[in-house]
Amino acid sequence: MRETLTHLTSFELFLLLSALKVAVVLVLLLLAVAYTVLLERKLLGHIQNRWGPSRVGPFGLLQPLVDGAKLFLKEDMMPLAVERPLFLLAPIIALGCALISMAVVPFGAVTRVSLHGGPGVDLFQIANVNIGLLVVLGVTSIGVYGIALSGWSSNNKYSLLGSLRSTAQVISYELALGLSLVGVVLRAQSLNLRTIVASQTAHGMISWNIFGGLQIVAFFIYLMAAFAETNRAPFDLPEAENELVAGYHTEYSSMKFAMFFMAEYANMITVSCVATLLFLGGSTSPFGSLFDGLLNTPVWNAIFPVCWFMVKVFGFLALYIWVRGTLPRLRYDQLMGFGWKFLLPLAMANIIATSLILAVRG
Repeated sequence: MRETLTHLTSFELFLLLSALKVAVVLVLLLLAVAYTVLLERKLLGHIQNRWGPSRVGPFGLLQPLVDGAKLFLKEDMMPLAVERPLFLLAPIIALGCALISMAVVPFGAVTRVSLHGGPGVDLFQIANVNIGLLVVLGVTSIGVYGIALSGWSSNNKYSLLGSLRSTAQVISYELALGLSLVGVVLRAQSLNLRTIVASQTAHGMISWNIFGGLQIVAFFIYLMAAFAETNRAPFDLPEAENELVAGYHTEYSSMKFAMFFMAEYANMITVSCVATLLFLGGSTSPFGSLFDGLLNTPVWNAIFPVCWFMVKVFGFLALYIWVRGTLPRLRYDQLMGFGWKFLLPLAMANIIATSLILAVRG
């Protein structure tokens, strides 16, 4: 194996390491999706004073694997009146966009590895691009095409209504979500996610955008818009079971339904990661450099930031689940009015206020 590596060129080694990194991140993301579902079922169970899944494996830890096997073995139904190519393409678009957006997310400190003097590979980020924030926003916006196509191609009135609701909802809240991030970009003077995180590392928690950057209003707007973008309660109108059967995936079964299901939870993880990067300092410690000299080893310095990042993302996911178990679903006119009449003007006011503060500070 070592002799084989020595005969590879530096570019081939770079491609090999990058492919391995993509494979590892993909497997970990799919595992995170599976166990986010288990986390939601357990937390909702405790909120409703019941146990949740507890039979399969110790503490129910094997429940996601059993659910996945069950969906994989289910009969794949294909209604006669569907538009077959688009019907099959829709879940692929939804899941693909949800997974691709993680390619630019840095989930640890800069840790570069190189072999034989070749180009280094960052272990904790697949692609470090200068417009990483725009890539995330653009890819997640394309995901709505999967929902729109699924509703139209199903030839079902409930599916069509669900997809139309989702399309209008995503377009409405995409504006508020994008504008809520302008203040963060103004403060960091960059669209690079690594640079945005680096601008929040000076004094620990005080330097985070939500506190030191005075972006708590932007954080609130982002949070509300993220709930609506991912079709989560109390904004889950596209999947309203008591109105639309199951919404845009009414006609889907087996793994096609599972792909929509996985896409929803992958989008939850993505928006939680982006919120962590933009408002909570990413993988940096809330205590600044207080514990930097505790275990000054390369392994500790690489793993410790990843642990902080995971803790912050877990907090966002727990908040998602808590909101679902607490708040009732809004009416559709309330949903659209909240986005256009409240969040959008508030986001524009936040941009003006942030610009004035930065201009006064020089």
